[in-house]
Amino acid sequence: MADGQSRRSALIALGLLTLIWSYNWIVMKQALRYIGPFDFSAIRYALGTAVLFALLLRRDSLRPPPWLPLVAVIGLAQTTGFQALVQWALVSGGAGQTALLAYTMPFWVLLLGWGLLSEKVSQLQAVGLIVAAVGLLLILEPWLGFGGAFSTALALAGGFCWALGTVLSKWLFQRKQVSVLSLTAWQMLFGCLGLIVLAGLVPEQPIEWSGYLIGAVIYNGLLSSGLAWLLWLMAVQRLPAHVAGLSSLAIPVLSVAFAWALLGERPSAAVVGGIVCICAALLVINWRPKRP
Repeated sequence: MADGQSRRSALIALGLLTLIWSYNWIVMKQALRYIGPFDFSAIRYALGTAVLFALLLRRDSLRPPPWLPLVAVIGLAQTTGFQALVQWALVSGGAGQTALLAYTMPFWVLLLGWGLLSEKVSQLQAVGLIVAAVGLLLILEPWLGFGGAFSTALALAGGFCWALGTVLSKWLFQRKQVSVLSLTAWQMLFGCLGLIVLAGLVPEQPIEWSGYLIGAVIYNGLLSSGLAWLLWLMAVQRLPAHVAGLSSLAIPVLSVAFAWALLGERPSAAVVGGIVCICAALLVINWRPKRP
């Protein structure tokens, strides 16, 4: 596949998963009225893993990808670590702030990618990074407080875990011929097993099955946990890790818009300014000058 076409397909994948993941913060917030966060994570990822392995059986081979221990680390970081820490942060922290703190992930990706992948950042991308950081700061409004230092630390740690899984996935793609579908399915299997163990160990509220909860589980299992992670690793495979990571900042921006439209959570002037900064940064980061 030509470089330009590969990049375009990766950006299309990022656009689609942005819609899925940004709306999912609304779905999860409502679903947690009926189920505990760890039970919900285990059920959604069990369904997502089953869907991915069914696709793998039809289109590829069930043979594990190379360097299976590394795939297990990716799953435990990207799926177990990220989901468990973020859901734990939601127990005492606000949903919006937790989501935004989790999306400090791109900045961790930049640091880890520089150290593990030797990815260099152009001057234009560095400018975009600074603008994005200012935008994220405005959206977070730290001067209003984070709703508790403990929940803040958990959400930040969740973002770091996601970044670690992203950079290790990119590292594996660069060194081995790995199917995106195979890596997505197998890392999710390891991550799902970790979530199931956590759900069994942590006592939570009884599950109240309802039409909404069933719909939320289906949405999360098929789209948010299955298709979206497949699209994410496709983007990571075809784009520099820091570009994929910073492009994901569109997700909390769109989440704010969904929360405003559907939940009546009107953003402040600072949040609107932060959204403008992040949109400008996304244009800068993904801009490529025409070659003669």
